[in-house]
Amino acid sequence: MSPQIRFNAFQMNTVSHQSPGLWTHPRDTSHRYKSAEHWVELARLLERGGFDALFLADVLGVYDVYAGSADAALRHAVQAPLNDPLALVPLLAHATRHLGFGVTASLTYEHPYTFARRMSTLDHLSGGRVGWNIVTGYLDSAARNLGLKQQIAHDDRYDLADEYLDVVYKLWEKSWDDDAVLADKASGVYADPARVHPIRHEGRHYTVPGIHLCEPSPQRTPFLYQAGTSPRGLAFAARHAEATFVCGPSKKVVKRYVDQTREAVRAAGRDPQELLVYAQALIVTAPTAALARAKYGDYLDHVDIEASLALLSGWTGVDFSKLPLDATVDYIETEAGRSALASLSSADPERKWTVREAARFIGLGGRGPVLVGDPGQVADQLEAWQAQTGADGFNLAFAVAHESMRDVVELVVPELQRRGRYRKHYEGGTLRGQLLGRGDRLPASHAGRQVSIA
Repeated sequence: MSPQIRFNAFQMNTVSHQSPGLWTHPRDTSHRYKSAEHWVELARLLERGGFDALFLADVLGVYDVYAGSADAALRHAVQAPLNDPLALVPLLAHATRHLGFGVTASLTYEHPYTFARRMSTLDHLSGGRVGWNIVTGYLDSAARNLGLKQQIAHDDRYDLADEYLDVVYKLWEKSWDDDAVLADKASGVYADPARVHPIRHEGRHYTVPGIHLCEPSPQRTPFLYQAGTSPRGLAFAARHAEATFVCGPSKKVVKRYVDQTREAVRAAGRDPQELLVYAQALIVTAPTAALARAKYGDYLDHVDIEASLALLSGWTGVDFSKLPLDATVDYIETEAGRSALASLSSADPERKWTVREAARFIGLGGRGPVLVGDPGQVADQLEAWQAQTGADGFNLAFAVAHESMRDVVELVVPELQRRGRYRKHYEGGTLRGQLLGRGDRLPASHAGRQVSIA
């Protein structure tokens, strides 16, 4: 039996996410990002299409590497202005029954004690449908606005992250016993103090002596996403991640990332098949191939090169305003996000990208492939990408809101269902239960269940 294909919707609480310039398209509705109706419409559309989750990216700074200024990012709405993704979860959970919500939150700039309460609250309000995309950040502008001269060095951020995870695991998994909440009106006892434990954490970065403020939520620990592909990022993912995201312009690049990630999980003593891997992609489709190609051309006409380079500069820490458009992109070690530049250079040494080509490529859907065709052709491409890379599913970017997602739901999903490659209904339950099918809690072998308190 062929494996199922899974979808997430890759979005951001902003005007322009990963298709810089497409907000100017006459059919795009991204300018409505400030309204509740915009997001409710999307969430209900995705649930109708059987998506695993609405995955919300986030950053805490502005893209000011390009030309040493945030001017290009502001002029072209390159992930600015930007609203908080976590605030959307209660609203969208109330409007849906099964759709999951993956929210990005950088652990570098928020104390684990308060963050643990925020995520437990969202897990309660969503009925256990929230996931956390664990990131350490990559923008110096975020670090400066949060009290640092510059961001912490790349590998040091992951060292801090390991301790951060230990703290939140202790709060989520160990502070409250399963039977701590009695809610006994007759006796007047809500929680048994003997079954609620201070975590007494004292580490290099954090001291957290007390109890978790929240009673156990449906998943306790939210479902855990992570997307690092550097050696240190892979080691972190191997210990913590239940799902990971990979980006690359070719099957060869994506397969390398998938294989490296699964091997890192195996080396960490976990079953690599227990990790879900989503590859980023953008789908451009229409009822006929000719209409799909015309739509693709129309979208390309709206790509903004300067906006794309502002985005790429922020991702990589390299100021592309200093390079001619016909110069080649070479891999440079930076303290920003290393996977973005590597996916366009060292990960595929047979391909040399010019700055112009890189800008045009990421201008539609970021660093993943663009799959163009009628529903049958797109389904063929999705099946080929899954078979040849080993990915479990796709993190789908969009070109035009909400047209791109609507096309997938109304055209591609029925074709995949007809082929038996896509689910026709949700099983129900928590996000972890729906994605992994092994219960609501982290497995007993996971690092989050292995922490101990004094």
